[in-house]
Amino acid sequence: MSLLRQQGPAPAVTPSTVPAEGVGTPATGRGRRRTGRQSAHTRHQAMGLMLVTPFGLLFAAFLVAPLAYAFWLSLRTSTLVGGDHFSWFANYQQTFTDPHFLAGVRRVVVFGLVQVPIMLGLALLGALIIDEVSSKLAKVFRMTLFMPYAVPAVIGALMWGFLYSPTFGPVNSLSHALGTGKIDLLGHSLMLTSLGNIVTWQWTGYNMIVLYAALQGLPREVYEAAKLDGAGQIQTALRIKVPMISSAMVLTLMFTIIGTLQFFTEPRVLEPTASSVITPDYTPNLYAYNLAFQYSEFNYSAAISFSLGAVVFIGSYLFLFATRKRSGLK
Repeated sequence: MSLLRQQGPAPAVTPSTVPAEGVGTPATGRGRRRTGRQSAHTRHQAMGLMLVTPFGLLFAAFLVAPLAYAFWLSLRTSTLVGGDHFSWFANYQQTFTDPHFLAGVRRVVVFGLVQVPIMLGLALLGALIIDEVSSKLAKVFRMTLFMPYAVPAVIGALMWGFLYSPTFGPVNSLSHALGTGKIDLLGHSLMLTSLGNIVTWQWTGYNMIVLYAALQGLPREVYEAAKLDGAGQIQTALRIKVPMISSAMVLTLMFTIIGTLQFFTEPRVLEPTASSVITPDYTPNLYAYNLAFQYSEFNYSAAISFSLGAVVFIGSYLFLFATRKRSGLK
């Protein structure tokens, strides 16, 4: 008591003005935690931006910039008489009235209506078989069907061009030996069939592997329940497996349709061998390529390319929209 009396009364100190050492007030603590969270969030944003920046630069340099330049070219017209001038959408109006472009679109649509169902049907059948049979023979079958996908498209087309050749091809030699006469596989009547055979040979294995992977993801309990209910292998395949992999089937179908509309490599490789059949406007992509690199019509070629891209985009969107409920894709 004497010591307190000598020192006098302690000065009044408010907690908000002088906090104790090492212990913050509740308001200051929340502020520090908020500041810490903001700093961590800023660091995460900076780290994410730093990781994404290289991809963004490459994306802009090798995709956005070429597309923007091609679109700018498509809005211009360059002729010897009129010079180079801005013509807005005149090239696009010409594209959708061009009989060469429209004939190419009709040809690839007819090609796709026949070839796509055959190829995907074979791929689905192969996937169902190797999913049901678990033996070494199934592995050999799977690798054999997938192997053509590993062959570059140009090499595959050259190989089939040799087999189709009417002068030294083994197919015609065999048909001549059998007395069936000459079969012109590169003629007008069989050209689409020959091209469809090349595409089917090359892409069936790829689609089969995609569908087989979807089948492997299905729960095996469903198969056992179907077996207990008396369902056979064919019923299980048609009523359980196929409906449950409908999303994978829709994806493979959509990718195949896009690839069909962009049909280029096989007719381009066979063009020198069958120049009277595969004309420069045989497919829309081939038409755009020949306009650009043979006739130097870069502006009109760019307009055709963007028009074909618009057709592919709208067709893909409508297809996904029409099948969204059945496939479960959004």
